[in-house]
Amino acid sequence: MGDPAGIGPEIIARAFAQAPELTAGCVVAGDLACIRRGAAAVAGGRPPLATALVDSVQDAAQVPPRCIPVLQVGAAAAAPPPWGRVDERAGRLAAEAVLWGASAALRGEVAALVTAPLHKEALAAAGLPYPGHTELLQAEAAAHAGVALERMPVRMMLANDELRTVLVSIHVSLREAIEAVTFANVRETLRIADAALSAMLGRRPRIAVAGLNPHAGEGGLFGREEIEVIVPALRDAQAAGMEVHGPFAPDTVFMRARRGEFDVVVAMYHDQGLIPVKYLGVEKGVNVTLGLPLVRTSPDHGTAFDIAGTGQADASSLLEAIRMAKQLAGGAQPRPAP
Repeated sequence: MGDPAGIGPEIIARAFAQAPELTAGCVVAGDLACIRRGAAAVAGGRPPLATALVDSVQDAAQVPPRCIPVLQVGAAAAAPPPWGRVDERAGRLAAEAVLWGASAALRGEVAALVTAPLHKEALAAAGLPYPGHTELLQAEAAAHAGVALERMPVRMMLANDELRTVLVSIHVSLREAIEAVTFANVRETLRIADAALSAMLGRRPRIAVAGLNPHAGEGGLFGREEIEVIVPALRDAQAAGMEVHGPFAPDTVFMRARRGEFDVVVAMYHDQGLIPVKYLGVEKGVNVTLGLPLVRTSPDHGTAFDIAGTGQADASSLLEAIRMAKQLAGGAQPRPAP
């Protein structure tokens, strides 16, 4: 469901209304009252899309098209939290929904998980010690597998029809992001990107690596991270059979990938990799978490508190996230828990 104070419930309702064939087989984990409010917001005074409370994932198959099957997660909200504000209740409802979805995916009850946007401040207000979906899902997957968190490395990939980028670090300060450019982190990012894209493409991907510094360091004139960290990690990956190239100047490598020279760009930090993809249009972008033992996608935008409740929210990115989740799941059907 995402944060119910944001546009999550609205784009969910709009997705079910606009693309009944694509949303067939989907069930919404969240709060019924919040989803109904979202459906009313996008209806524009017309009768809103119907909702149906279901008791299980399997029951969603009995719900007719253009009707939203909602699985109530946790206690029903007495009233939805106010639109467009950081709210502890909203954070808790969002967290309960994604935790249920992660558990269901890890148990094999659903084929994939698509997460609507949540708000990091609301999540923190609710007492969750994670800065976002990615870190929360990583922790749940590690606990499910019975391994330490560092043994469940994950990476964020943002993708659209023109460009894919995978990040070495995610939600940390810029200073911490620079410190995260280590041989181990770059090498692990290459391994995860190679494995994930090999599965998606059916062949080894052509991976371009962006430098950390301007002009990829210009031979050490503008920084030595390329020479001392990135190149050794790149060569190690090449020795393992990966098709890895670079490091390239960050201001041109994304254009080269967009022209088809590479299948994916490994970027050194969050904004370096996400600005080029988002510039091409957030309505086309999909966030994919790589390295998890489950399929997880998300729209390429946030909670949009400024327009929440107005019915203006565009569901295009959510629809792309659903489409990609189904592709990555390979048409797998949910199966009952053992």
